[in-house]
Amino acid sequence: MAFTRGTQGGRGSGPGVAASIGIGAAAGVTAAAGLLLGRKAATVGRIGKGHPLKHRALDLAAGSIQRKYPLEAMSTYLNGFHMYADDMGRQVEATHLCIHLQHDLHQCVIFDRNAPDARLIGIEYIISEERFRALPEDEKRLWHSHHYEVTSGILTAPGIPDLAEHAYFEDLVTTYGKTFHTWQYDRDDFPYGIPRLMMGFTEDGQASDDMIRARDDRLGLSTARKREHRADIPVPDVAPGANAWESGRTVQTRLEETDFRR
Repeated sequence: MAFTRGTQGGRGSGPGVAASIGIGAAAGVTAAAGLLLGRKAATVGRIGKGHPLKHRALDLAAGSIQRKYPLEAMSTYLNGFHMYADDMGRQVEATHLCIHLQHDLHQCVIFDRNAPDARLIGIEYIISEERFRALPEDEKRLWHSHHYEVTSGILTAPGIPDLAEHAYFEDLVTTYGKTFHTWQYDRDDFPYGIPRLMMGFTEDGQASDDMIRARDDRLGLSTARKREHRADIPVPDVAPGANAWESGRTVQTRLEETDFRR
């Protein structure tokens, strides 16, 4: 974000004075926000460490004034795990923030964890079985089922009472997801490369026990207890075409040079 310089003509409106006012205003905004919005100020200060004072002040002011309607509409927080579509050995935790956009469509943004300084790592679209069955066959290869993630307990809605979570997952168990990760955070400390197609687990013995245990310990969850609590959720038959990797062949994104069209 950049400042735009105002028109000349008024006394004391030169660049030197403007810069002085800008610095003073930034300090004033930071101090006032710290008093009025203590929690938000502390958060911005923590994730903005190393940023110039001006940038931290602008971030704080924007966070206090601007409405972010798409983010405010993200009503559901889910925690689960994904694997790379072409490599089951690469498994990562995924924090989803989702909105039920239409009756047969959810959309989620995915972070590495639920924290103010979380890294944005991808997106997921979740659709109904009816819509999935209507997809072209090539499109179906990009999608994974949620039947095992739900019934096994590894997909959770942290903080939601068991009864409400159970009702939510009764609906989600029949859905299908298409997920791309834009940051290979299990390998890189920066979002290098192109988005990678991800998949979900479909049976016991695939997801790392250590990974699940570490998640449970950190969030105060028990995957085993959630599995028991969801034992009465019917397991649907998986629609043909989903979880393409189970055939031994899969698809994955790649970077390809092509002609530029004018």
